Amino acid sequence: MQPHPRGYDAAVSADTLHHPVIVLDLDGTLVDSVYQHVVAWHAAFHDVGLHVSAVRIHEAIGMGGDRLVAHVAGDPAETAVGDDVRKLHDDYFRSHLRTVCALDGAADLVEALAGHGHRLVLASSSEADLVDDMLDLVGVRHHLTAIVTGSDDAATKPAPDMVELAIERAGGGQAIVIGDAVWDVLSAEAAGVACIGLRSGGVSAERLSSTGASQVHDGPRDLLDHLEGGTLTLPGGPTT
Repeated sequence: MQPHPRGYDAAVSADTLHHPVIVLDLDGTLVDSVYQHVVAWHAAFHDVGLHVSAVRIHEAIGMGGDRLVAHVAGDPAETAVGDDVRKLHDDYFRSHLRTVCALDGAADLVEALAGHGHRLVLASSSEADLVDDMLDLVGVRHHLTAIVTGSDDAATKPAPDMVELAIERAGGGQAIVIGDAVWDVLSAEAAGVACIGLRSGGVSAERLSSTGASQVHDGPRDLLDHLEGGTLTLPGGPTT
């Protein structure tokens, strides 16, 4: 995938560089897809003869698929069947794509942030083809300065690499991550930037906050309702 997505029209200029970059997650942040991922991983592990609890899988959603198998099932499982499980997950998840939809307020939030001068970058651990399909559900591609996916040559979440690459592709400067998983918070922290947590991926406010989220909202609509003047606030003061 190219750094600038199809439909790109968000210019990076001297007028926009003083606004912080907003690094957006996708699953559970813009689209309601976390539980479809849980079902897909659960079925994939079952097919290779492994039982991994749905709770354990849910806790791992948001980290890269290259890390998830070892994280939930151990290094021996990764060595023996890791690639098979990832392929099965993708097949199962695609079969459920018709049930995935944009989260309430997702498109409006993106439009509001872009309209107030924020440079927006998507950073998702999912592979590029799945990101493309899910972005089509939200209809915000034209507001994105760049897209970073699990198909890029960057270590996946919770490593800081995807966040750092997203900020770099947006032109650099201060940044805020918006995500729904502890892996988004940890990735942001490792990159040295703030993270706003959303509960729309099924993680509790307490867990997001204790991991390091600077604030937590129920979902995109709730965050939009709490924007002050259409901008986001970094810890310690206004962003603009």
